[in-house]
Amino acid sequence: MIESLSAKAARRIALAAQGFGRTPPAAPGRKRVRDVVRKLGVVQIDSVNVVTRTHYLPAFSRLGDYPREALEAEAWGARRSLFEYWGHEASLLPLETQPLLRWRMARAEAGEMWTGLSRFGREKRDYIDGVLREIERRGPVTGADFNDAPRGAPGWWSWSDGKRALEWLFWAGLITTKTRRGFERVYDLTERALPARVVNLPTPDEADAQRELVRISARALGVATMADLRDYFRLPLADARARVAELVEAGELTPAAVKGWRQPAYLAPGTKRPRKVAAAALLSPFDNLIWTRDRTERLFGTRVRLEIYTPAHKRTHGYYVLPFLEDEAITARVDLKADRQAGVLRVQAAWREPDATAHTAERLAVELRRMSGWLGLEGVEAAGKGDLAGALKSAISS
Repeated sequence: MIESLSAKAARRIALAAQGFGRTPPAAPGRKRVRDVVRKLGVVQIDSVNVVTRTHYLPAFSRLGDYPREALEAEAWGARRSLFEYWGHEASLLPLETQPLLRWRMARAEAGEMWTGLSRFGREKRDYIDGVLREIERRGPVTGADFNDAPRGAPGWWSWSDGKRALEWLFWAGLITTKTRRGFERVYDLTERALPARVVNLPTPDEADAQRELVRISARALGVATMADLRDYFRLPLADARARVAELVEAGELTPAAVKGWRQPAYLAPGTKRPRKVAAAALLSPFDNLIWTRDRTERLFGTRVRLEIYTPAHKRTHGYYVLPFLEDEAITARVDLKADRQAGVLRVQAAWREPDATAHTAERLAVELRRMSGWLGLEGVEAAGKGDLAGALKSAISS
């Protein structure tokens, strides 16, 4: 049996699966933050701090103005519930996910990682083992701890090789992030940095672990193609195809056909199917809902592209652009900058999307004010660029 879904139904399913459409709690704290990350399964980390670093934003989009310290405590505090690893990209993940990624760590230790680091591991394995022994002896370290050593000094290592060694060990799961100082990682041995209850969990069979990752992806996506399920945790293509087929055979994924989608889709058991979704949220460009550009176009009919690495004169919408989710549609996008010195959130450009409504500017202004307060800024200032700029400026000042 193949279930047929309209494009609207698929969009609502996806939004509900991602945690949209719920009434934000009055005073969200650590438990709510934990719940968001567990529902999503993985939250991407990125260093760009023009507004705020992206890992803070998914919880804001779903909870409103939660205390940022709550995420920091869950990610890097003494009683943490999250850990860092390569999930989607560099990511925060629930601790219980760690055993499910040990197959990736084992492959990395065997040399299956991105080309430059893999080559470094083959050529410098003795050196890497020496770095690991030094961490075991010294305790937590940062990349900056290697800055003062003369290049090639006996018994030590240069900064560039030291950084590569740390990254190799991180990929291989032999060390992990114990905490962060600012945005700088503080590394330690995995068995010292993570709780013993997690370290001592049995390592599942590779196929079993991948099936569970697909299950998590399916629940988080709601309705998804095989490519969507594969991309969520960046599974190898052959493995993803095999695991999806196995879950379909076991009745744990239901095949579906979504109107307008070229590829077959799948539903997880118990998927919520809301009749409507009421939401208002500014989305990080790295938000789980929109990080796969092809999927975003299928769901919303909107072409979203990251322009951070595009030369300024070639950008269409701006440097750090956040789409605006208004109920069931992306209706606008804004190029934002937190001007901390002036104490304002600057809207450098504002653009309407085809699904914009008569109330888009007003609803967007509400969310911008909320974000400004959450960031500890005193207000919002809108510039004149973009076809929504005038209406938004009036809405902000009213």
